[in-house]
Amino acid sequence: MSEDDILVTEGLGKSFGGFAAVSDVNLKVRRGSIHALIGPNGAGKTTCFNMLTKFVAPSFGRILFNGRDITRTRPADVARLGLARSFQISAIFPHLTALENVRVALQRHRGDSFDFWRSKNALTPLNARALELLDQVGLGDWAHSVAVEFPYGRKRALEIATTLALDPEMLLLDEPMAGLGLEDIERIAALIRRVSAHRTILMVEHNLQVVADLSDRITVLTRGRVLAEGDYRAISANQQVRQAYMGDGHGYG
Repeated sequence: MSEDDILVTEGLGKSFGGFAAVSDVNLKVRRGSIHALIGPNGAGKTTCFNMLTKFVAPSFGRILFNGRDITRTRPADVARLGLARSFQISAIFPHLTALENVRVALQRHRGDSFDFWRSKNALTPLNARALELLDQVGLGDWAHSVAVEFPYGRKRALEIATTLALDPEMLLLDEPMAGLGLEDIERIAALIRRVSAHRTILMVEHNLQVVADLSDRITVLTRGRVLAEGDYRAISANQQVRQAYMGDGHGYG
């Protein structure tokens, strides 16, 4: 494993009964890059992503993070190593304020048990860092607003803030643009670019324009296997990729 690669898979595979959902995936994510994992519906992206984040145990192969074999490591322990996941469906506490949501995540990073039974004053030392993270994602003015009242795009930004509270070296984003309108897509894309300045990002994303604008490198899956890999120019010119997406080789760009 090269020091330039932060995440590597070797022969990664997952079978459900007799069905091979993912087969022989060899992935290398370069440190400091934005790497996209794309493919048509049923390509195995979600299964692959779930294996990388340890929510599904691989049937075959290995996963290495910073040179360490994490194939059998528990999700919570992987997060402590610096590999954190943001979910496709917003995973926040809807009846807490934005500030309280981020403080919960900061407690987890600190290694303490959740302090719901303690007075609010006991959590005051976390406020400054929580507010800093909210400012980073453009939510500083809504720190004391209840999350359930947020529009969907603002909830996604809050979820990213709670993930950043874990201080991850690598951030895995599961369809960050899912369900967003054009204005929110532009806002979240700009946010991803900002937070990538000091982190590596691997994202599963269906919006190919977002992939084109953000990604340094792209891996294309189809039928559970790697079909192609490269930058957007190389991928968009690949006839096999066009065929996998469109069936007739037209319309991919």
